[in-house]
Amino acid sequence: MSAIAEWLSRISLSCFAFSYLLTLILEISRLFLRVAVRWAIMLLVMALGLFAHIAYIWLQIQSSLTEHSSPLSDWHAWCVVAALAIAIFYFILSIRRPLNSTGLFLLPLVLGLTMTAWLIRDAGSFTDKDALSLWGILHGLSLLAGTVTMALGCATGVMYLVQSHRLKKKLSARRGMRLPSLEWLQRTSSRCLSLSTILLAIGLLAGIAMNVLRQLPLEGGVVFSSSILFCWLIAVMVFEFFYKPARQGRKVAYLTVASFIFLALVLVVVILGRHAATTPAGSLEPLTSLLLKWGVMS
Repeated sequence: MSAIAEWLSRISLSCFAFSYLLTLILEISRLFLRVAVRWAIMLLVMALGLFAHIAYIWLQIQSSLTEHSSPLSDWHAWCVVAALAIAIFYFILSIRRPLNSTGLFLLPLVLGLTMTAWLIRDAGSFTDKDALSLWGILHGLSLLAGTVTMALGCATGVMYLVQSHRLKKKLSARRGMRLPSLEWLQRTSSRCLSLSTILLAIGLLAGIAMNVLRQLPLEGGVVFSSSILFCWLIAVMVFEFFYKPARQGRKVAYLTVASFIFLALVLVVVILGRHAATTPAGSLEPLTSLLLKWGVMS
């Protein structure tokens, strides 16, 4: 058992990131080559990546408990868990729809979140009071679930636009490039948009309530960006409710992609703002310093 524990302790972000990158390369190879056993190899590599991913999160939890701190209570862990959720969704979709090239759209999201987790690995943790309070838990879980759902909706929305363009222009399907039907993509994108809107709205309201109850001053940049996102989500829900065509076709795809872009910008402001606040003066990472110069944190 000690040998297994020692072996597992060596698992790092690069382990499952490499597995996901290799799976993406195999997905791309579908466009150019036909290999009979590729699907089985992809599932095996993806399964190994998921195992390493889950083991990494488990080790993080065990380390936090050993140090008597709250587990998964920083933005690094938040990005890692979000990446795992999307990776699991892709793995299930690959089994159910083995001929579809959904990995071309989902795996970049997984790798992007993993890279973000690596970049902010030294960011400060949330306080115990934030991590353990009821409002803090509701805030964190809602934002996490909403972000994952919106990322999935964005991916299906992009797939819908690609598939719709191919059919409209009567383009022949590229060898190895197969996507789900427009009906399935439309339905999934619409559901993801509605669900993520509700989850993110709950998360934002819980965060505001948490700060009000604790009588903490709210950061101007974070409040402004979050308010814009909240107003956008409410506007999307109202628009969809009164304008039924917005629930169908390319319109819902555009709304989903736009909502994800808004969310990504807000997360950049929040994550970089916290990283800047917990980094000693003069030791900011080059990327953060550059963003600060361009007024991202203003």
